[in-house]
Amino acid sequence: MAPVIDVHTHMLTNEWVELLKAHGGSFSIAEVRGGQQAVHLDGAPFMTLTPGMFDYDRRIAAMDKGGVDISIVSLTCPNVFWGGREISLKAARTVNDSMAAAEKRYPDRVRWMASLPWQYADDAVGELERAKKLGAVGVMTLGNIAGKPLTAPEFAPVWKAVEAHGLPVLVHPTVPPGARDMGLDVYNLVAGPGFVGGQRPGRSGECEVVVCLHLA
Repeated sequence: MAPVIDVHTHMLTNEWVELLKAHGGSFSIAEVRGGQQAVHLDGAPFMTLTPGMFDYDRRIAAMDKGGVDISIVSLTCPNVFWGGREISLKAARTVNDSMAAAEKRYPDRVRWMASLPWQYADDAVGELERAKKLGAVGVMTLGNIAGKPLTAPEFAPVWKAVEAHGLPVLVHPTVPPGARDMGLDVYNLVAGPGFVGGQRPGRSGECEVVVCLHLA
């Protein structure tokens, strides 16, 4: 029987959270209804921080309960697309190192997708090379990168490097441009109509996209 593989599941680190708090700019972390903490963009909450995102032992227990053989973990939005060049690269390395360590601890249960500082192509290509050596089986990105479409010319070197390595890319929804203008800062609407409604101006119906993985 083929293994059950979860390709859409996210893990975080406390260091990533602290970097976001200190350097996130328009991003912030604040309490939402129900008492949990969530990441906000310009006051619009879109990603709730849950205990299972920080605890691999808890994740493995949940996988056992749900019948999942392998989790391919990734960092969710806002990924590392904030904080300037130094911080973005530091955040990517922090998360990638954490996921690589988790794979070593649970080699039969955990794989991971690399996060890259796409805004800085040279750094992104360098981190891709490093992450691939650490064991990354794919690359994580969002529906837009700091408000820019994935087809923007400055991202071409990163796409070329990803293609050269033959790695799949997970394109995850994120806060669309103009979230506040659309009223998505009210009633926690970003993860509903915001994620589904469009990741690029003038487009609709965009959602998560991933190409198939082969795990040796």
